[in-house]
Amino acid sequence: MNKKELEINLSLLKGFIERDIKLEQYPTPSHIAAEVLWDSNVSGKKVADLGCGNGIFGIGALILGAKEVVFLDIDEKILKVAKENLKLVEDKFEKKFKAKFILSDVSEFDKKVDIIFQNPPFGTKNEHADRDFLEVAVENCLELYTFHKTSTKKFVEAFCRDNSFKVLKEYRFKFPLKAAFKFHKSAVKDIEVSCFYGRKI
Repeated sequence: MNKKELEINLSLLKGFIERDIKLEQYPTPSHIAAEVLWDSNVSGKKVADLGCGNGIFGIGALILGAKEVVFLDIDEKILKVAKENLKLVEDKFEKKFKAKFILSDVSEFDKKVDIIFQNPPFGTKNEHADRDFLEVAVENCLELYTFHKTSTKKFVEAFCRDNSFKVLKEYRFKFPLKAAFKFHKSAVKDIEVSCFYGRKI
């Protein structure tokens, strides 16, 4: 499999049916998820997808050979979609993947894994929501891929440094936020988003 094939497989996944504005639920585009996943070394690793949404990162990790993936989300409806997406991929690849789904707030997560992927709320509606995810991640993994507004780069780097993590790479994306609520004035709005890759030191 190459990166383009991974992107195509991820593009087949079902997305959000309904979105909760308080949870800042916006899907990660398949080309962005594929670029980050392709760079990662998930083969044979234990992985967690926190705030998993439709499961795009965890499912991508399984496709690329992850040993097992824990999917966590606080929204029961989207967690159900993630389960359906995993079944879709299992049927396509004719393979059973090892996965666990947890309906919970991120603060309850305490499973040690090798790698965490997370695209948390950016803290626009609930201040420090992104910090809550970071606090959990640095306690429970050796490697971390975490998405945040590019404007918060200094905060993310400082937080990682203060918690024995070193940011080794920054991916920058124009993240397309498609209109989902009545107050959205444009069909699509691009925002500057970075995925920070860090490793425990």
